[in-house]
Amino acid sequence: MSTAQPLSFPAQFLLGSATAAYQIEGAADEDGRGPSIWDTYSHTPGKTWNGDTGDVAADHYHRLDEDLDLMASLGLKAYRFSLAWPRIQPTGRGPVNPKGLDFYSRLVDGLLRRNIAPVATLYHWDLPQALEDEGGWTNRETAFAFADYARVVGEALGDRVAIWTTLNEPWCSAYLGYGAGAHAPGRSDGAAALTAVHHLNLAHGLAVQQLREVTTNDPQYSVTLNFHVLRGEGDGADEAVRRIDALANRAFTEPLLRGHYPQDLLEDTAGVTDWSFVEDGDLARIHQPLDLLGVNYYATTRVRLWDGTTARQNNDGHKDMGGSPWPGSPQVEFVAQEGPHTAMGWNIDPDGLEELLLDLHERFPDLPLVVTENGAAFEDHLVTRPDGSHAVHDPERVDYLHRHFLAAHRALAAGVDLRGYFVWSLMDNFEWGYGYSKRFGIVHVDYETQRRTLKDSALWYRELATTGTIPAPGAGE
Repeated sequence: MSTAQPLSFPAQFLLGSATAAYQIEGAADEDGRGPSIWDTYSHTPGKTWNGDTGDVAADHYHRLDEDLDLMASLGLKAYRFSLAWPRIQPTGRGPVNPKGLDFYSRLVDGLLRRNIAPVATLYHWDLPQALEDEGGWTNRETAFAFADYARVVGEALGDRVAIWTTLNEPWCSAYLGYGAGAHAPGRSDGAAALTAVHHLNLAHGLAVQQLREVTTNDPQYSVTLNFHVLRGEGDGADEAVRRIDALANRAFTEPLLRGHYPQDLLEDTAGVTDWSFVEDGDLARIHQPLDLLGVNYYATTRVRLWDGTTARQNNDGHKDMGGSPWPGSPQVEFVAQEGPHTAMGWNIDPDGLEELLLDLHERFPDLPLVVTENGAAFEDHLVTRPDGSHAVHDPERVDYLHRHFLAAHRALAAGVDLRGYFVWSLMDNFEWGYGYSKRFGIVHVDYETQRRTLKDSALWYRELATTGTIPAPGAGE
């Protein structure tokens, strides 16, 4: 009887993990950090589960060295983190906070000492509140303030960061923040959401230009998008898919990677906005050469045209706070999908990742890809062993990661230029509107004591990260 050969990734393949500043750092009002829209939103009653905030989160700001040692113990080849704009420029403009920059400089140096490649994201949703007071991402000037911030950070860290990512999931920033009201700043205005889409795209392009001027170590430049892998059903399935693909995916890929907005997107949303916020020269600014495209994938989405009479389903995977993240497409409904599901209610479909990577490679064959986020929340339980040590047995997460890494390997074997894979998340953290009720980490965080405990998924991933070979699901426990 033959035994299947183990599946391995190339030697230079980046096996890492990822976090975001507001979700882990804490120290919300220390060392000169200014307030962000997520500070304001999470402190507003009724916006987050249990009124949870990121004031302390996983206290990473005070536990930097401990967490760096933890990353090294897992054999990570790269670490994807975000910088908190209000920690560096408390009001989003003007004077730089030296203590804020120093924190990230120490983080980058600590990674390099441990032979972990620093992958820095400039924006993971924590817009300085002072800029939101002036309109936030609906204000064109925010894009130029972001470019100035990018230059500041590039001048400080641009000799050491391996990969720069401008934006993380601008879909969430624009549509959930300004359309659905489910994310900060909590606005529910379709026209505002589409305006934010454009100004985020513009901010990306301007930031890439600034970074290229000031960095000195020949880094790579990227943006990370959360792609919606769509499944249509019923009469008009193709139309439902087309409309949501335009809003969710092509509203970003087309201007960022091809230099134009899709005509069908403009037509679909003509009743919401006339797109007059797109000024001459903007698309050229947005369309900057990139070295990598970051791909975030968690689940698929099922859509169909609503019949207009039955109760409209809204199972798009996000909290319902009264607004809609789908301006111009109220005739599309989001259908519940069969399980299994994660604790977020998201379906588990590794084939969707393979399909997405193959599709992106076909559409953009010259652009290397990186899976910048993939992971799952489950109901984790900390157990105490007889010797007093702790463990978290999370076989569902191990199985989830195992199957998704297999899917990524299939895409790689089919010719996709896939350069890396970052598990979300390194540690349990503040899960935005869901507060501390959802745990995505491969490392358990006891929020009372801030004790870190490696879950079985971390032990499994350590074997993958250190050997480059996908272990069996029960390995490492």
